[in-house]
Amino acid sequence: MTRQQLSLATALGLLVLLPAVSAQAVELPTRKAGLWEMKMVRTGTSVPDMTMQHCTDATTDKQMSTSFSPGKDTCAKQDIVKTATGYVSDSVCSVAGMTITSHAEITGDFNSAYTVKSNSKSEGGPSGVPRDSTTTIEAKWLGACKADQKPGDIVMPGGMKMNILELDKLKGMLPQGLPK
Repeated sequence: MTRQQLSLATALGLLVLLPAVSAQAVELPTRKAGLWEMKMVRTGTSVPDMTMQHCTDATTDKQMSTSFSPGKDTCAKQDIVKTATGYVSDSVCSVAGMTITSHAEITGDFNSAYTVKSNSKSEGGPSGVPRDSTTTIEAKWLGACKADQKPGDIVMPGGMKMNILELDKLKGMLPQGLPK
């Protein structure tokens, strides 16, 4: 897998965790329209920390939820529960020969900042060795999108820019075995 494919796969994995309207019984809030900065820090994996910016609006968040969230054919369990401090998500999904069990706690107001803390265990896959990882996403609203941006634009590390609404183009870039 190339570095670009790894970055894309990581970004798409991140998008699954973004607050958006979900098909679950509990709906996560839609983020405030504008430019969001997302810092992702992972432990227990070789994937480097990354910061990206995402220009969004309500329509984009809803489309990301329906287009990139794993479906029933991929996940045996996808539960989201509202708590006193935010939301908790638990899932068990199978991707590319791996079973990934994750628990995420989501806090914040979705208008200025939110945090996603996720613990996951991966089993199977190429190495066959179980692996635990922890991911923390800190997102903050920066203001209006830049003049040259439109909803769906994501600027990733290294300046790679893509638009999440161009689904067919993005799905063609996914490594084999990831959900399309």
